[in-house]
Order: sequence, then C-alpha cells, then structure tokens
Amino acid sequence: MKHGKRYTDVAKTVDHNKLYESSEALELVCKNAKAKFDETVEAHIRLGVDSRHADQQVRGAVILPNGTGKKVRVLVFCKEDKYEAAQSAGAEYVGGMDMVEKIQKENWMDFDVVIASPDMMGVVGRLGKILGPRGLMPNPKAGTVTPDVAKAVTEAKAGKIEYRLDKTNIIHCPIGKASFGAEKLEENFNTLMEAIVKAKPAAAKGTYLRSCTVTSTMGPGVPVATNKFGA
Repeated sequence: MKHGKRYTDVAKTVDHNKLYESSEALELVCKNAKAKFDETVEAHIRLGVDSRHADQQVRGAVILPNGTGKKVRVLVFCKEDKYEAAQSAGAEYVGGMDMVEKIQKENWMDFDVVIASPDMMGVVGRLGKILGPRGLMPNPKAGTVTPDVAKAVTEAKAGKIEYRLDKTNIIHCPIGKASFGAEKLEENFNTLMEAIVKAKPAAAKGTYLRSCTVTSTMGPGVPVATNKFGA
C-alpha cells in the first residue's frame, strides 16, 4: 500500500523494533495526528486464542472513563411501556416492528448502537442478516439485551464500547479522540486492557496478550508493551 509524504514522514518518528510504554505510545500518536479533523485513536490487540472455538471467544463491553468523543445514536427495541424511559435516557429512536420494517424496506441505518429488551429478541432476530455483519446485533454479553433499556442507553451515551475478536484473533476498539491528550487516552486504554484480561477464556493457553498497537485514523501504528497487564 502506497502512503503519502506526510504519512511517510510521520512514520519515521516510530521505532517499530521498540515496545513503547502506553503513555509514551499515546503521546506519540497524539503528536502524529495532524489531519484537519479530530482523529479517532484505536487500539488493536492480538490475542493468543483461536476464535474458531466457542470456548475461546472473547467478547464483552466496557465503559471508558473519558468516553469515546463520538456522539452515539441509539436505537431501542422495546414494548410501549418502556418507550418513555428509553427516550428520557437519550435514545434517538424507539420502537418495535415499525423499526424492523423501516430497516428492512428502506435500508435505514442511521444509528450506532442497538439495544433490545429480552421480550423483543424474537422480532429483532429477523434483522440478524442485516445487523449481524455490521456488529450491531444486540447481545446479552455486551449488555445490549437487557430488561433495563434506559440504563443501557445511559451507558451507551457515556462511552460504553463493545470489544470482540475478529477472525484473525484481533480486537479493534476506539479509545477516544486525539484531542483528548495522552493522559485521558491512557485511562481509557488501561480500562479496556483490564477488561480484556478479565475476559480471558479458561481454554486459552500460552501468552494471552500477543501484541498491541495504538494508532490514529491517519497515523502510523505504535507498538505497545503489555507486560504490565500480566497476561
């Protein structure tokens, strides 16, 4: 892949043979985020598990102490008696079968998080082929299938993110914006890493945290030492 001159110049500031402490790595990422917009900072964590086995799946959700810096649009599927609570908590869209039809017929996707009460999963299940590949299907492990939809909306708005393995055994997660600065980004990063370590499957053998890189939208990746997390 060919990169522009700006990227090539910035990439020279990163020593790829070195494992940076997280504070140093995130300072470098912030310094290198020079785009004309506020770049998102992401962590990419490779785990020593095999996602093909059900007993080695790693999935969950965590509330980042400083949020993600992104305005999250929430869609809630619930019965009418919970509409008001969901809307009061900040949900942009609340409904049932009407929302299912809107997504199916209009290809409507103006939302970032989907929350459902358990009694609505029979209805929401019809959207599996649409929401599943986009990582939007509500899931009890992520706290997005819950009787308390209002609480789930509040958490989503406060910066709750879901983490899950991809097919190459890597977790990709946003941890904030470059404008947060290294200190706030590190708080978010540590919170995410601790959650992933806690979620270590019993079936995982050998080194769990294989490698970790932090990067901004347009910047180069910076390798991070993970030994302080003890996995």
